[in-house]
Amino acid sequence: MKFKMNGQAFVTEVEYGTLQVSGNEEYGFRPYQLLVSSVAVCSGGVLRKIMEKQRLNVEDIQIETDVKRNDEGAQEVTAIHMHFMIKGEGLSEKQIEKNLHLTRKNCSMVQSVQGSIDITESYELI
Repeated sequence: MKFKMNGQAFVTEVEYGTLQVSGNEEYGFRPYQLLVSSVAVCSGGVLRKIMEKQRLNVEDIQIETDVKRNDEGAQEVTAIHMHFMIKGEGLSEKQIEKNLHLTRKNCSMVQSVQGSIDITESYELI
């Protein structure tokens, strides 16, 4: 990826379109938003793939995040909690817990930040 300064933001072209990133949300996505999005969406995608391979009937997965940042210094992300709301038929809590463990192990974004950002998960079946 190549980023070019464009006023108050940095811009890059990707297959899907233009990505504009800025520390000021008036000019683009904030870096921490992209970080949290990467962790959450990677986790959701891995969970979906695991469940598809198990031929489980999953209609929908929604993810709510709660982000903790250090109030001092660089305001780095210190913790991300992901709450998965999973809609499907015939799903058991035991399956979901096992699949979330596999998700954590196989999500490249979670593995990339492991040790520097505390990642936790919870879920509910809807």
